[in-house]
Amino acid sequence: QVRLVESGGGLVQPGGSLRLSCAASGSIPSIDVMDWYRQAPGKQREFVAGMIAKGITNYADSVKGRFTISRDNAKNTIYLQMNNLKFEDTAAYYCRVVVAGVAYWGQGTQVTVSS
Repeated sequence: QVRLVESGGGLVQPGGSLRLSCAASGSIPSIDVMDWYRQAPGKQREFVAGMIAKGITNYADSVKGRFTISRDNAKNTIYLQMNNLKFEDTAAYYCRVVVAGVAYWGQGTQVTVSS
């Protein structure tokens, strides 16, 4: 069983930055895939950024050049650095990891971009 705890969300003005963290605990022989998703009110959950074990990253077009996914293997923690935030980035952000073929989700952290 893998437990994910997210943190770092909050209220920020347009153009501001936030860094989300997702700490994984439990039985984690290796993390095959790590992702960040988000869900705005009334909308479906959407992919934001992802990284596979080899370090290859992928981003949604809407966040390319502004968001960066990274990981700290020693801490079993993944991060999402979000810069130049826009109103449309407002959403609940969820981390997901895949361990031995099983996907686990965090509880979500709210990001609100407002002036």
